[in-house]
Amino acid sequence: MKRVFQGKREHSPPEADEFLKQFDKFDDVSVKMAIGFYSPMASDDEIEEMNEAKIIIQARTGSTRLPQKMILPFYENEGIFSLILKRLTSIINKNDIILATSTNENNDVLTDIAKEYGVNYFRGSENDVLQRFIDAANEFNAKKIIRVCADNPFLDLEFLNFLLDNFKKSDYDYMSFMTSNGTPTIKTHYGFWAEAVTLNALKKVKSMTDENLYHEHVTNFIYANPNDFNIKFFNIPEVIDEHDDIRLTIDTQIDFDIQKEIFNKIYKIKPDFNAFDVLTFLNENKEYHAIMKNEILKNQK
Repeated sequence: MKRVFQGKREHSPPEADEFLKQFDKFDDVSVKMAIGFYSPMASDDEIEEMNEAKIIIQARTGSTRLPQKMILPFYENEGIFSLILKRLTSIINKNDIILATSTNENNDVLTDIAKEYGVNYFRGSENDVLQRFIDAANEFNAKKIIRVCADNPFLDLEFLNFLLDNFKKSDYDYMSFMTSNGTPTIKTHYGFWAEAVTLNALKKVKSMTDENLYHEHVTNFIYANPNDFNIKFFNIPEVIDEHDDIRLTIDTQIDFDIQKEIFNKIYKIKPDFNAFDVLTFLNENKEYHAIMKNEILKNQK
């Protein structure tokens, strides 16, 4: 499995190279362990636990603001969900990827796509997404979960690998990224990052609250109650953090149309793009920033 930030990427933009240099200065192993960028050799027990880490993709067709957004043509004849699976299966074992959708028959099309890519799927509650995740994890023996939202077509696979590698070898309940003002990236509009959580932490959430908000938004309760969980956040790169005008998560028709245009221009040239490639493209095509900024203001999380 390819690891993130292990060296200079061919054709990587200057921002990525500068980000890499931030970690080159840490020669002391203990320092790297403290900030989460180094892990020692795993024991047999740890290896067994690593094998129980799974990618769970949250997806359904019943979006209220943009119905069928998962399957609308996004790149050529492929929809967002199909493209997410294509990209994930290029770096992750298919057996470690699970679609978590609902029992609603409208989602049959998603399980059909999952079958095409040879990935697992689980069908559970339509509205209690927390319970759906718990049940999916139990079904496939996933003690550690990397949660991916399928409406983020620009998901950075290198950051995902980095998160997966670090979470497998940690004892944290929850691990993800945050902005310089302390906002978890799951609550931002960037759309580059996944989040990691243990099955036990999700079960703890279920036992602590019946609020619909926390059962619909799987991890909100965890970072809203940091004293009750063991949490680790990594700061996002400064070159991305300084932008408040990047929205690459799809909720509306305008989101879909503008991101379809951006994705087609990037993916056609570089299918293995990362967040820095996207940032470089946006900085070279600044007309997109104003549109995205307007959508951010209209769709505050």
